[in-house]
Amino acid sequence: MARAPSPAGILRAPAVQALLIQALAFPLTLGVVYLSARAGFTVSYLYVALVQGAIALGFTWWRRLAVWWRAIGFGFPLALLAASLLAIPPAVFLVIFLFLLLLYWSTYRTQVPYYPSGRRVWEAVAASLPQGRPLRVIDVGSGLGGFVLELQRQRPESRFEGIELAPLPWLYSHLRARLTRSKARFIRGDYENLNFADYDAVFAYLSPAVMTELYIKAAREMKPGSTLFSYEFVIAGQPPSRIVTLNTDGPKLYLWDF
Repeated sequence: MARAPSPAGILRAPAVQALLIQALAFPLTLGVVYLSARAGFTVSYLYVALVQGAIALGFTWWRRLAVWWRAIGFGFPLALLAASLLAIPPAVFLVIFLFLLLLYWSTYRTQVPYYPSGRRVWEAVAASLPQGRPLRVIDVGSGLGGFVLELQRQRPESRFEGIELAPLPWLYSHLRARLTRSKARFIRGDYENLNFADYDAVFAYLSPAVMTELYIKAAREMKPGSTLFSYEFVIAGQPPSRIVTLNTDGPKLYLWDF
């Protein structure tokens, strides 16, 4: 199961900081609106949203969050205003919220969104794996399970697994394996709770935000002769042992041999 995050870890998450910034900006917005009304300015909902967005933008810049968080900080109040004008039933918002929660789960903390890899990447990994002996391979952040299921089909003598934190993608991939009678196994949980020493290869298509931590764990735990695969994202200060070019202008597959 997933490890419970610490309060400090949650507060460091950019999404949580952005939410707290909106909460902090709100009383300041009320103050600006009050003073504007006292000064004779016409106060509309659009004016309130613009003031809230401008204050949130300032705090987001002060906290040195990424550029896109500044845009989100400014645009969030305007998006709320636009949504309120659409008069969408609250139940619809609830259904959308629950769906996105089950789909993305703790993306706010891990900073790892859903990145589908694609068949070309699967074939490149399959060609790069050792041949002639059974392997145990895991896909970290396995999403909908396509990579694991395909490689299990190609290498039936080996054991392919996927681990996924978000409930909905995990359930989907688990049911796919059951319905197709695949030997592939899908785990719902946090890869940090795995022991990479149990695997001959670890594949990751995650996010630059976690690649350094992933490499540190792999270097500490993976056994001699094993390989860490990363599609698209390199690891700062750690030159890969091998690079597989899938196409001329596209992302590459990076391999670190231990």
